[in-house]
Amino acid sequence: MSTLRFRRAALAVTAAAILPIALAACSSDMDSKDKASDTSSTASKPSKESAGSSMDNMAKPFGPACSTVPKDGKGSFDGMAKAPVATAASNNPALSTLVTAVKKAGLVDTLNSAQNITVFAPTNDAFGKIPKAQLDKVLADKKTLTKILTGHVVGAKISPDKLADGSFDTLAKSKLTASGSGESYMVDDSAKVVCGNVQTANATVHIIDTVLLPKK
Repeated sequence: MSTLRFRRAALAVTAAAILPIALAACSSDMDSKDKASDTSSTASKPSKESAGSSMDNMAKPFGPACSTVPKDGKGSFDGMAKAPVATAASNNPALSTLVTAVKKAGLVDTLNSAQNITVFAPTNDAFGKIPKAQLDKVLADKKTLTKILTGHVVGAKISPDKLADGSFDTLAKSKLTASGSGESYMVDDSAKVVCGNVQTANATVHIIDTVLLPKK
């Protein structure tokens, strides 16, 4: 009887020693599988940072004239994004003639209070293409000036992808067309977008190198 009890006690001790080792091995194996599964799941999903970076690139201003925009201050892209469109334009030295025209036409408040519009903004050089006598005459004629300026404004935001091939109604009740691809776009087959997709607090601005005059 003593020998039998001894054997039973030995078996119990052996089982007690082996069981924790087996459980630990099983747990380790399951942990390894879980980690592998997590790694595979993470690898199969695009990171939010990667997706965000792609969206940021699509939203950036583009075009050769963008390099002349100040890097900081009210006239920078960040500065203009915080101000309504007429105010933002007044902070950009390259748009000073346009701002003068907008003031003469009494359109500052109209443009600043409008929501979700697009402005095709001619540069000073664009106005410089118009003979001085003709430009002075237009600036002195509020009705004609208003028609010309509102012909540069569309009552909706036009993103770069919509510039590829589109026709838009302006606030002057005229039609404006755009075409192109990549970072090269034409407006009304006469004006080049030299710095597109500039954001202000209430508008998208596409800066152009030619004034869009009413079609005869």
